[in-house]
Amino acid sequence: MNTAKPFARSACAVANSLDILGDKWSLLVVRDLLHGKRTYGELAQSPEGIPTNILAERLKRLEATGIITRAPYQERPLRHAYTLTPKGRALGEVLLAFVRWGKQHIPGTVTLNQGLAGGEIAAAATNSRRRRARRAG
Repeated sequence: MNTAKPFARSACAVANSLDILGDKWSLLVVRDLLHGKRTYGELAQSPEGIPTNILAERLKRLEATGIITRAPYQERPLRHAYTLTPKGRALGEVLLAFVRWGKQHIPGTVTLNQGLAGGEIAAAATNSRRRRARRAG
């Protein structure tokens, strides 16, 4: 019995990744979480100015797909902190590729907090590669 879920468009890895992350905000939320932001308020203050209704929807979608988790840090009013799962942290490598490509091909492009962001994303990608190497070895 085949229990695999049918794909929205095709079995293509690029198409399926884009179905989850292919909007203009999701990877920026992941970027900010990689940089240490944790709360809704911190995420809403990103320089790109994500509208709050879209931020709320993206956080729900990223949680539903297992990229982030949320945990309450305050009861009244109820507020949550967001963290990346291992699946979400693995996106650091994807973001690092975007950083490299943008800096090479888009004149004037900088990393968030020039120099600091690329290093943080690079560290996340390096740590992810180390974990995979340990598991394989």
